[in-house]
Amino acid sequence: MSARLFQFHGGIKANGHKRESSESPIQQAPLPRRLVVPLRQSTRATARCIVEPGEKVLKGQRIGEPEGFLGTAVHAPTSGTVVEFGRHVMAHPSGLETRCVVIEPDGADRWIERKPFDLRHATRADALGWLRDCGIVGLGGATFPSHVKLGTGSGVDTLILNGAECEPWITCDDRLMRERAADILAGAGILRELIGARRLMVGIEDNKPEAIEAMRPAAGALGGNIEVIAIPAIYPAGGEKQLIRVLTGIEIPYGKLGGDFGVQCFNVGTAHAVYRAFDHGEPLVSRVLTLTGNVERPGNWEVLIGTPVDELLPLAGPKPDTDRYVMGGPMMGFALPRLDVPVVKGSNCVISASPALFPPAPPEQNCIRCGECARACPAELQPFELYWFSRAKNFGKAQEYHLFDCIECGCCAYVCPSHIPLVDYYRFAKSEIWAREREKTAADLARERFEFRNYRQEREKEEKAAKLAAKAAATRAKLDAEGAGAEPAPAGEDPKKALIAAALARAKAQQAATAPKNTDNLSPATQAEIDAIEARRQATQQAPAGADATPGTDAR
Repeated sequence: MSARLFQFHGGIKANGHKRESSESPIQQAPLPRRLVVPLRQSTRATARCIVEPGEKVLKGQRIGEPEGFLGTAVHAPTSGTVVEFGRHVMAHPSGLETRCVVIEPDGADRWIERKPFDLRHATRADALGWLRDCGIVGLGGATFPSHVKLGTGSGVDTLILNGAECEPWITCDDRLMRERAADILAGAGILRELIGARRLMVGIEDNKPEAIEAMRPAAGALGGNIEVIAIPAIYPAGGEKQLIRVLTGIEIPYGKLGGDFGVQCFNVGTAHAVYRAFDHGEPLVSRVLTLTGNVERPGNWEVLIGTPVDELLPLAGPKPDTDRYVMGGPMMGFALPRLDVPVVKGSNCVISASPALFPPAPPEQNCIRCGECARACPAELQPFELYWFSRAKNFGKAQEYHLFDCIECGCCAYVCPSHIPLVDYYRFAKSEIWAREREKTAADLARERFEFRNYRQEREKEEKAAKLAAKAAATRAKLDAEGAGAEPAPAGEDPKKALIAAALARAKAQQAATAPKNTDNLSPATQAEIDAIEARRQATQQAPAGADATPGTDAR
């Protein structure tokens, strides 16, 4: 099927090194001694642990509940015993730790009870919830939650299946398309139904003829408006915006996404995971990963999530002169800080590097403003300007030059004659901007709390003052009302003192009118005692000032 193709700006023609690992079929990696399953499978969200050490789990059992809008569930990759819940180094260039569930396999690899999801008799919300609960994310590297990317089910006319796999050395998607084409397209059909797309396009680079030949008959067997299109092998044709441009001619502007223009992309590995989740009830517990580079047996393996890298490397047999290991491709990957880091959902390749295969970078020299980086940039940025602003820590200007539209593909650094690691400067600038935004957010929150505290204290003072004023007004009104019924004060006498005297007189009258309680049926002796006490009280009240209250005592 022929289709008109378009071109995107920039890009490079690099040696793909695909044949090294693409000729051997996908193999099943053996069970490791321990599985270290991170609850943070991406930078966007994490999961809440719901198992405890000592607990027995089955393969596919949920061990992490999704948290937040972008959260997805995490599952046990095999059956076994939870031996630890703690922090372990994650697969990230920072070498930082994250919370992980450590599982010791029992060797049985026993699944939970699996039931297919009946999409025909379920609501769209139920289907998206199923994707979230199965932990389905983008397997092209970004690990963005698929249930979020599917949007609202309207506004998307074209669904693009990304089989370009443009990064050198990586061949996991190539082998997946060769061996499981029908399953991939079945998953793509589910995605198309959920997203409401009319058209399905599959973009595959022309350096993968076997994958193209496998996908086209599978598309024909399914029928419908499905196009399998070979695109030129130019890096980074697999970038979302670049692939959309090549296949549809639509240019996604700065700050926008494909969904805003009626186009959405999913990786072929994601489509295969969707098929397994719906047709077999299997959550995402494994993925295909390429082991290649300076090794004896390059190839692709089906690997359980959480498998430590150091237990995978013997499958490929790294050669003695290997000096480092790169996760991902040579353009956008990173050197592993340690070899005991676990495989995560976004891990698609581990490259064994050597000085002969990947020579050390020459010393960095001054920028000569040749403009080669700008000509190679697929995002149509000005990399040399971004470099100067990032190096000078002028982050405001870097943002004005659309720093965050940089996809960090590495084309600029690849063609730079001064050997400047441009992407490293951009990553530094982005991290600094994010850090400052976090600090600003925290400072704004602290200021808001302080201002609200002051407002609350002032409000409480005003309320207290209002209550006191109201009480004083009520007292004055009561006194005025009582004073209106009393005799007017003699001339020259203070009215307030007259009111107080009248109040005291009323209190005495009330006291005199009050009859003592429990005085019925008193004995004569008790009554005589009460009378004596009352006589002494009367004598005390009638005694002149300064006189002794008790007769017969010395007043001195």
